[in-house]
Amino acid sequence: MSGILSDSDQLLTLPAQVSPRYLTDLQVTMIDEAIGSLGEYGELRLVIEKGRLRFVITYKSFDVLKYTPGMIAGKSG
Repeated sequence: MSGILSDSDQLLTLPAQVSPRYLTDLQVTMIDEAIGSLGEYGELRLVIEKGRLRFVITYKSFDVLKYTPGMIAGKSG
């Protein structure tokens, strides 16, 4: 396994099959954008098929104590 540091200085562990040398600049940009959309306790999964990145799956998180109506749908309210 290899690791990289995220913006929050947490070590992100990548499976050996997802070495950054196999990602295109566009894929790295997509992953970075996905990480930024997750929320405090969100999760990002990279699906590899036949040695290539195929899907980026995000699980967003919402703090129940900070919830305001419309937050989940992305509407200001």
